[in-house]
Amino acid sequence: MRRAMRPAIVLAVFGLLVGGLFRYVFDESSAASVANYLRSALEGAALTLTAWGTHLNLTAFGGGWLRKRPLIVELIARSVIMATVVAIAAMALEVVLYGHGIEAKWIGESFPKIIGTSLLLSIPITALYELIRMIGGRTLLNVVLGRYRRPVREQRVLLFLDLVGSTTLAETMGELRVQELLTRFFFDIDEAIVSHDGEVHAYVGDEVIVTWPVHAGQPSPRCLDCVFAIEDLLTQRADRYRREFGVVPAFRAGLHAGPVVISECGDSRRQIAYFGDTVNVTARLQQHCKEVGRALLVSGELLRLLPPADDLVIDALGATQLRGRAAPIDIFAIARRPAAAVQAQSS
Repeated sequence: MRRAMRPAIVLAVFGLLVGGLFRYVFDESSAASVANYLRSALEGAALTLTAWGTHLNLTAFGGGWLRKRPLIVELIARSVIMATVVAIAAMALEVVLYGHGIEAKWIGESFPKIIGTSLLLSIPITALYELIRMIGGRTLLNVVLGRYRRPVREQRVLLFLDLVGSTTLAETMGELRVQELLTRFFFDIDEAIVSHDGEVHAYVGDEVIVTWPVHAGQPSPRCLDCVFAIEDLLTQRADRYRREFGVVPAFRAGLHAGPVVISECGDSRRQIAYFGDTVNVTARLQQHCKEVGRALLVSGELLRLLPPADDLVIDALGATQLRGRAAPIDIFAIARRPAAAVQAQSS
């Protein structure tokens, strides 16, 4: 909820400023009253939020259809729909804010300017949104600020999560169908990742890498909640996966926390890259899930930093020497306790 409110507040303030500027640029000086400036500012904010709400609804309800089309088709479709909604909203606001009907002079003079300004401003906003979709909001901000131009060491929680049996599925379904399954899988689980404040670092084959910052030495338990939210989401959509692909995807995941060196790499295509032992250990934890037959493995380093939770079953697997690493680490398999057991324990 908080993440969704931030852009709405920023856009509302932006709309207020644009509405006032619109009045200053296009209207006659005789109409430059405080009341008219306030009306124009409110109209600008309302139209901006209307366009943003339309965008969110298109993403939520029409996004699946639109995103299967070429980007140019998606952008044109969004622009046409937004222009139509903004036009209707502009006419309604003219009646509400100024207390009179739609006049011919307004239709001929002000209305085209309002629609033109809205469409003109929607281009950079839409382009920025698409850029954020491609590389991530936090990553884009860090690139703009130059945070990782030089290597920086940060404390992070890392999650490596991959699709179970992707190689076998490729043999039975074919590579194209498996890629469609992966695309749907990554699209669906993004909802759980974003709602639990995770940041997708990369997609590597059938694997997604998610990260959370560690504040004041205390990682958020939302990293664990995120894994279980993904599990719930796949259960809820199991029938849809069976109908479309004939299989319900399952995953294995490894969670670990520690220092990570982060830096920009490359030139023709710049990328934020993570380095260090924490990255390697998390990857090995995820791979170790297959050997021990568990869906989620968590390192002792991370588990010791998390608050205790009565709704979890934690099995200590002991100190384990992971492949490619000399020193062993404590590993724990974590699953949720059945709801009946939690209720009985609390009572």
